[in-house]
Amino acid sequence: MALDHAILVSLLERPGSGYELARRFERSIGYFWTATHQQIYRVLKRMEGDGLLDVRDVPQRGRPDKKEYSVAGPGRAVLAAWLHEPIEPESLRHDLAVKIRGAAFDDPAALIHEVERHHRVHGDRLAHYLAGERRDFTGPGAPSPPDAARELQHVVLRGGIAYERMTIAWLDDVLATLHRLGRNAPPA
Repeated sequence: MALDHAILVSLLERPGSGYELARRFERSIGYFWTATHQQIYRVLKRMEGDGLLDVRDVPQRGRPDKKEYSVAGPGRAVLAAWLHEPIEPESLRHDLAVKIRGAAFDDPAALIHEVERHHRVHGDRLAHYLAGERRDFTGPGAPSPPDAARELQHVVLRGGIAYERMTIAWLDDVLATLHRLGRNAPPA
């Protein structure tokens, strides 16, 4: 997927400035597609030049005008064409999994700290996703009933939550295995 498609989706959900778009990437789309502020601004400028986006200047009190981007007709057509194209299922490419297999040729217990670090990162990400779910979809302030866009946003977030839970369960299994192998290792 190109960053262009993620930007088109976000701007169709809600037009906004480059800064607002970057914040959305940090808050929601960034769960599954990351981009730096510089990348977002560079792609916005190119997409504007290609006629995929409309831009209007929004006056601001005491600050320079901001540019608000929205999707133009050709941008909708690009997104619609992409939505109808098949994509290859993603394959798992996981550096940690290769390290774990390679630990058979060294000291498996040496990976415990690294696996614990990954466990913390995925635990933090899961907590972040769950907080976002409560804030945006299931908590007391969440809009009800949800519209199609919100339902689809939520199902994607639920996929991320399920992935993080699965990854944490797998890391628990890896840690248990590394600890067991460390206890059973022959003395050096």
